[in-house]
Amino acid sequence: MATNMSEAINQLIQDRGIPEDLILRTIENTLLAAYKRRFGNADNATVRFSDDNREVSIYAQKKIVDGVYDPVSEIDLEDARELNPDAEIGDELLIEVDPKDFDRISVQSAKQTAHQSIREIQKDSLYSEYKDKVGEIIIGYYQRERNGTIYVDLGKLEGILPKKYQSPRESYHVNDRIKALIIEVNKVPSGFQIVLSRAHTEFVRAIFELEVPEVYDKTVEIYKIVREPGYRTKLAVYSNRDDVDPVGACVGLKGVRIQAVIRELEGEKIDILKYDPDPRKFIKNALSPAEVRDVIVLDEAKHQALAVVAESQLSLAIGKQGLNVRLANRLADWNIDVKTDAQFAEMDIASESRRAVSELFGDAEEYGEEISRISELPGVDPETAAVLRENGIDFIEDFLELQDDAISGLKGVTVERLDILRKLIEEYVEIVEEDEEEEEKAPAEAEVPVGGGEAGGAAAEESAEAEAEEYECPECGAKINPSMASCPNCGVGLSFEYEEE
Repeated sequence: MATNMSEAINQLIQDRGIPEDLILRTIENTLLAAYKRRFGNADNATVRFSDDNREVSIYAQKKIVDGVYDPVSEIDLEDARELNPDAEIGDELLIEVDPKDFDRISVQSAKQTAHQSIREIQKDSLYSEYKDKVGEIIIGYYQRERNGTIYVDLGKLEGILPKKYQSPRESYHVNDRIKALIIEVNKVPSGFQIVLSRAHTEFVRAIFELEVPEVYDKTVEIYKIVREPGYRTKLAVYSNRDDVDPVGACVGLKGVRIQAVIRELEGEKIDILKYDPDPRKFIKNALSPAEVRDVIVLDEAKHQALAVVAESQLSLAIGKQGLNVRLANRLADWNIDVKTDAQFAEMDIASESRRAVSELFGDAEEYGEEISRISELPGVDPETAAVLRENGIDFIEDFLELQDDAISGLKGVTVERLDILRKLIEEYVEIVEEDEEEEEKAPAEAEVPVGGGEAGGAAAEESAEAEAEEYECPECGAKINPSMASCPNCGVGLSFEYEEE
């Protein structure tokens, strides 16, 4: 058999994506199937291709004998010498078989074998190809819709976009271009099925990898993505290089990169924020675009925290129908409660509990006796602290010493803000008052009765003479002199005053 197969082989490779070696194997199996159908078995059949694979031949391997009993596997010596004059009994010859000798039934059986082999090869080849593409973006075209499921033409085959994996803000028409994520490749009786998604969080990750080179090359990495498809997505990102701003890289110059992502998501809102290993800072970032003044960790083990915001930021922090804080909870993996300054001031949270919890994160200095300035108070209104500083009141001690009339004379601060400030001071600042006995004892330590008249004056002028004079300790009566700083007997502090006559 001599035939030009190159065009047929190339067509199968281009149209069906079947590798050449598999096509050649299919041709070989087809010829062997026809030979078996014609002669009963194919044990002695051999298929050979030319070096350029343009021609193929099938041979029957027969043994040379003196008297043929099986014409399929044996050949008489005289017949063999017609093909090869040097043939001898016991030798084996390869005798080419003309496919035209195959009957119609044998040819039909070979065709069925070929078609079945090509279908199986194509299925296996496509399955392996698309199985490796799970998690990648693919582009197809809207073909039809049935029971909410969209069927997408992917070229070689068809994919499905189930209703649950569609964004609620998107709608499609016939031949519309659809970019989606391959999330599953499943074998089914008819072949295999490719499941697509536009609602998956990994779809957003794949879009950012396409639009942001720093994300693609891992200079900037996405820590976590949470999403309400069609409404809002939050991404936490961090940089592996100190000189690269992760948020700026994702936003792009004049927002060109983030706008491309938003267009692909049909206008879905996207918040890009910086990941921080400190949970308090991360929670602050997670509640963006709202500005959070402070985060109080209520229970570290249960991941419960309180975020304090200004009154004007409350609705923004919570979001429409609680969407923003709900996504922040999922992103930070904390249960976050949002309160205003006034609501926080009314809460009964012991300062000792707050201090103990905060020490877990190395922030004890913010909640202990180290606080001295009003601006250092946790949860303090920055505007209130600034107004008081303009009035010359920067330290907490200065504020506590103000009289009522002085407080009422402060400009630019309301009574309500001052009440909130007092409550914050009571929560976070421990005020230590001096003991009355120490106050009474201080003058005794500071002053010691002196006498001696002229001797005292002389001591003030000449230290040598003053040291020679002796007095009695006002506490215990022991002998003391002006050179002593404290009584050697009772230890009370001493000071000497000299009067001029």
